Amino acid sequence: MMQERKRLEQSVQLDRELERSVSDLETFFELAREGEPVDAELRRELEALSTRAAQLETATLLSGENDGRNAIVTLHPGAGGVDSQDWAQMLMRMYLRWAERQGFQTTINDVQPGEEAGIKSATFEVSGENAYGLLQSESGVHRLVRISPFDSAARRHTAFASVFVYPEIDEDIAIEVKDDDLRVDTFCSSGPGGQGVNTTYSAVRLTHLPTGIVVQCQNERSQIKNKAFAMKILRSRLYELELEKKREETKKLEASKMGIQFGSQIRSYVLAPYRMVKDHRTKVEVGDVDRVLDGDLEPFIKSYLVLRKTAA
Repeated sequence: MMQERKRLEQSVQLDRELERSVSDLETFFELAREGEPVDAELRRELEALSTRAAQLETATLLSGENDGRNAIVTLHPGAGGVDSQDWAQMLMRMYLRWAERQGFQTTINDVQPGEEAGIKSATFEVSGENAYGLLQSESGVHRLVRISPFDSAARRHTAFASVFVYPEIDEDIAIEVKDDDLRVDTFCSSGPGGQGVNTTYSAVRLTHLPTGIVVQCQNERSQIKNKAFAMKILRSRLYELELEKKREETKKLEASKMGIQFGSQIRSYVLAPYRMVKDHRTKVEVGDVDRVLDGDLEPFIKSYLVLRKTAA
């Protein structure tokens, strides 16, 4: 009830903000007609309103059962060695910056640093209304082409990293995890955190024996908190697995509708010999690579949601 109340209050607040923005624009137009020098203010207000309207338009495309939920994001480097590990870390920063721009909260549950650079894996939560609905478009393999900073000969390298996005499951959704199906391992946390983290068995790894799903968490100093976070991730993974089974039943139909192969290479980020980000599902291209890597994913998210909506 409190969550629903908060959502409705935000809707009312947004309506008031839009009404105020339109009123301000009308005032600026009136001043401009009278010859007042308000071009800069008028342009700034128009840009702000245009950005907000685009975000609202994207939100109207969200109608899936789990679109309104928080999201759990997992990153893994692929082929490409240290370049892929570095690429996985770049993607993590991109999504954290995107979440910040959206006003979402993020919690890093687990990060495994690479030996030379980058990360071996990472899992983090993104909390906010429609976080999963917006981020689900990012699930798949992401490809990077650039001059490798780790190659002394300055040759062009291609690196891959996979992104998986799961909806966070509320306690009211029954996902049964039997104790007999679960193996619990504890170990010392790695990476930054100080002596209290690195010398106690606070990190927790859960293995779901029937499915082989493995999750772990080492972000907290408390083993109990880490286990609770890991269980939350495991329940979300199991829920997503059940959804995937249902999707498999209609895979041929969805493929004929949308022409999208989930889990395959979905987007390429080219930094050399030219600069371009291209989504292979929607054919959207953006030339400002730096802006995309800094978290501006709106063109790709919106185009994916439009494609999904029109194919439904």
